[in-house]
Amino acid sequence: MRSPKFLLLLLLCFLSALGRAHELSLAEMNLYEYRPGAFQWAWATPPKDRPLDEVFIVHWPQGCASNEQVVQCASEQGMKGTLEVEGLGNSYSALMFNIKWHDGGSRVYTITSAQPRIYLFGKANDEREGIEIAKAYTGLGIEHILTGWDHLCFVISLLLLVGYKKRLIATITFFTIAHSLTLALSAFDIFSLRSPPVEAVIALSIMLVCYEVLKKTDSMTHRRPELVAFSFGLLHGMGFAGALKEIGLPAHNSLIALLTFNVGVEIGQLFVISITWLMYHLWRKWRPVDYKLRDSIVYLIGGFSMFWTVSRLLNIIA
Repeated sequence: MRSPKFLLLLLLCFLSALGRAHELSLAEMNLYEYRPGAFQWAWATPPKDRPLDEVFIVHWPQGCASNEQVVQCASEQGMKGTLEVEGLGNSYSALMFNIKWHDGGSRVYTITSAQPRIYLFGKANDEREGIEIAKAYTGLGIEHILTGWDHLCFVISLLLLVGYKKRLIATITFFTIAHSLTLALSAFDIFSLRSPPVEAVIALSIMLVCYEVLKKTDSMTHRRPELVAFSFGLLHGMGFAGALKEIGLPAHNSLIALLTFNVGVEIGQLFVISITWLMYHLWRKWRPVDYKLRDSIVYLIGGFSMFWTVSRLLNIIA
């Protein structure tokens, strides 16, 4: 039987390797239809370590062929059909296509590793495009929360604070309402804060919740965890908004993109809660609840949050 210390060591190594994996990166391509069925394209993103032509392989819709930076489509309806991209998921999390049609309309399509293909309708306006945007941004929201270790650590800290009780539903609901509110305000430039201080305070919020979990005496945090979740949720929403700004919102259907990104965040969050609930009950069947192990996990999360806090504060000063 593996000891709790061994399991904690594995978790430490795992988090160390992936601690910065939540940073989403976006590549962008512009396409301009200069005459019906003929497009000129160019990368709008500076390459990181190698040319973007070497990172991505674009499979244009059937009937369209690329010659250097020009795409010719034989179909009378222009660029219509499935467009697929290979190479996502390593250096870049998403690829955004900005298409300007010959009739003056424009659209933005987002491709991710979870959804490597989109369907183009050959014209600027099509109601079905909203479905494609919804799918793409839901996937991006799920990806962000599942690779956002600071946000996940905060949610797990709330679980350890409240436990699997009815009150947990209210606590998570207040957290969801709060970060949905500030995500919307920031995404539409109604209210926002600079990203570095927000990221530093997010890390600090994890450390403070861990401290409250370890306290043996009663406090407002234990009595009203919903208010604590709501207060810190406002800051976490700013963090989600920072990631969403890096990805960008389409000029049209921006509300759909915002809502579905938030839905994706919630799906990922509920997935994590469900997995931890399942692990907790399996552990209880295997052996009695070990509060020393629980405290060790809290110390581990608190240690990482302290590291994130210090490093992010140093980045602000630098």
